[in-house]
This record gives sequence, structure tokens and C-alpha cells, in this order.
Amino acid sequence: MSRPLPIALVQAPARPATAPLSVFTEDVEHLLARFPHTRLAVYPELHLCGVDGPPASTKQLQEAAEPMDGPRSRHLAELAGDLGIWLMPGTVCERGANGGLFNTAPVYSPDGRLVAAYRKIFPWRPHEPYDPGDRFVVVELPGIGRVGIAICYDAWFPEVARHLAWLGAEVIVNPVMTTTADRAQELVLARANAIVNQVFVLSVNAAGPVGTGRSLVVDPEGRVRSEAPDSAATTLTDVLDLDDVTRVRTFGTAGLNRMWDQFTDADTPLDLPLYGGRIDPGRWRPRTG
Repeated sequence: MSRPLPIALVQAPARPATAPLSVFTEDVEHLLARFPHTRLAVYPELHLCGVDGPPASTKQLQEAAEPMDGPRSRHLAELAGDLGIWLMPGTVCERGANGGLFNTAPVYSPDGRLVAAYRKIFPWRPHEPYDPGDRFVVVELPGIGRVGIAICYDAWFPEVARHLAWLGAEVIVNPVMTTTADRAQELVLARANAIVNQVFVLSVNAAGPVGTGRSLVVDPEGRVRSEAPDSAATTLTDVLDLDDVTRVRTFGTAGLNRMWDQFTDADTPLDLPLYGGRIDPGRWRPRTG
């Protein structure tokens, strides 16, 4: 069995929030002309909402914000439908129904629909003014598998990747706009989150002169399949076989470690004082299709 997912991760500078979307349309059309087998195209955090900075002012971000049923989203849905691809255009500034400001990653389907929108749960405080999201999001790609979304600083919180994997994610997409010296640590986290959850991790960062680049693709055993060497604009392409997740979980990382099979039904639940909850062996295994 094989469940191939041809991907393209576009490490590029953010586009000004005031730039016409037609320019982004041309970018994606050019991408597909170069890599016509692409089924999932992914861009960095805030790729379409670039503002002066960093740091960006709250006023600038508010001015860039639109509701998810606004003209920007309708344009992106139409673009995905015209090209017949899964499109993750990075994250956008979302204006919530009650005036909230969210850093949101939308997902558009090949039939031209907005199928999911994930709001960043862990804004980088105190530097980011966004309201936090309140739920994990996993998207079903029919006939291929499940993709979970985590935005930038979310990767520093293992609870995010663990819950996405538990919800059935076989790939975690992490759009990033890292402008600081901690990109080196993020590369370690990308591999660690892949290893401890046995999932692919795709971390796509903004290019220079603002972003520090070094986007990468990590497999379910923590091996780096491809990586941008620096902050220069580039595109990483790969064909992921999501059945690798099934293989690793069945036979173990390095043929040894099968964390999702750690518990038996006879084990006593383990209290987790930090969360006021517990690990229940009966609920431990990831969800499947």
C-alpha cells in the first residue's frame, strides 16, 4: 500500500498586506507550472499579511484582518479550485465575529472550498497581540490521509502535536515566521515532535531579509528528508508516503519503539496534576479513518 502526497513548501518573504492577491495567484500558478504534480502547497506564517516591522503594531494587524468569509478567503478558495490543489497559503490575520484578532491558518480544497481554519493557540507573548484559538484542527484529505495544523510557537508546546496526532494527524504542517536566533531550537523541536508522535512534520519559515528560513521536512522517525540551508527564497518539494506513519507505528521507531501501544486496558489511569486530567489507557491510541 502507498498513500503518496506530493508537497511543495515555499520559503518566501511575506507579501505586503496591501498587495493585490493577483500577485499571489501568479506565484502559485508559477509554482504549479514548475512542479505540476504538487497536491499540497504550503506557505509561511502571515505570508499574505506582511506589515512594516517586526514587530508589527496591533493597528497594522487589525487593518490587515478580514473575516474568514471575506473577499480574501473567497479569492483563495477559487484559486485552489482553479488549480485543483490543496492550498495552505500561510496564515492570515482574521477578524473574529466579536472583534477578536486571530492568527489563522486556512485550508482550501481542490474543489474550491474553505474546509478548515486553525487559530493559533499559543501566540508568542508578549510580542504578539492575537487572541488565542481554542481548538485543535485536523483536516481529512480524502484518499490520502489526515493533516494537522500548528502555527509557529505552537511547536514549543508538546500538547499541540500530541493532540493532533491523537486526533489522527499523520502530517503536522507548521507555518512559521521566525525572525530570531531560536530557529536552531525550532529545528530540534520539529524532529522531536515527529519522533515522539510518529508523524511527518513540515516546518516552512519565511525567507530573508526578515525570516531566518531553514524550512524542513521531517519523517515519522525524525529523519530530515530535506532542508533549506539558509534564509534564501526557495521551494522544498517531496512526495510523502503517509503509509510510512502506519509502518512506523506498527513496527516501531528504528524497529523498536511503539509509544502508541504503551498502555493496556488493564493499566490503571495515570493522573496528570498539571492538567487536572489523566491518561486513560482506553483512550490513548490515535484515531483512525
